[in-house]
Amino acid sequence: MKSTERLLLENKAWAQEMLEQDPHYFDNLRQDRRCEVFWIGCSDSRVHADQITNSEPGEILVHRNTCNQVSHSDFNLLGALEYAVNVLEVDHVIVCGHYRCKGIRAAMNKPNPNLFFANKWLKNIKDVYRLRRREIDTEESEEGRWGRLAEVNVIEQTHNLAHTAIIQRSWKKSRAPLLHGWIYGLNDGIIKELITLTPDMQLDPLYQYDLE
Repeated sequence: MKSTERLLLENKAWAQEMLEQDPHYFDNLRQDRRCEVFWIGCSDSRVHADQITNSEPGEILVHRNTCNQVSHSDFNLLGALEYAVNVLEVDHVIVCGHYRCKGIRAAMNKPNPNLFFANKWLKNIKDVYRLRRREIDTEESEEGRWGRLAEVNVIEQTHNLAHTAIIQRSWKKSRAPLLHGWIYGLNDGIIKELITLTPDMQLDPLYQYDLE
């Protein structure tokens, strides 16, 4: 059996199981819900926001990309952020990375000449490593350095959120959302909070917009 055929069969089995547990499951699912959280996570197939937080469908709006980056040239991310903040009026935006991220590990090494676009995407993380290398390389083991770069990357991406006009305008208008940087452990399933940024934070003037 092909893997795609198995997925379709599993889908039917899952839908039937949901109906057996709750005959109104899909009636409830199609009702509008107000998301309070916008989650920016890694595209790693082992890390699913609603699963690792035990959340119901509709509670979290999710955007995923390689290494959970907040790039100001990523219109996909910015469009989702704009919708989450300005339309859904979420209370929290979370950047969640994870330990043993293969993208993070790749960024610590020389570019792969066969991965043209992936190299461009990982360039931002290479820059983070280059600027914070002295701190990261104090870790004695390769595993430690790998994990510390994953943490530092989450912190930097959370600051990148605060540097957007979308967040700064919302902070000025409604004092929301709070920005969180989290990291998930594949070894124990536990999420650790690394940083929280609030509307009261002092932004570096280099990144501050003059908003009316």
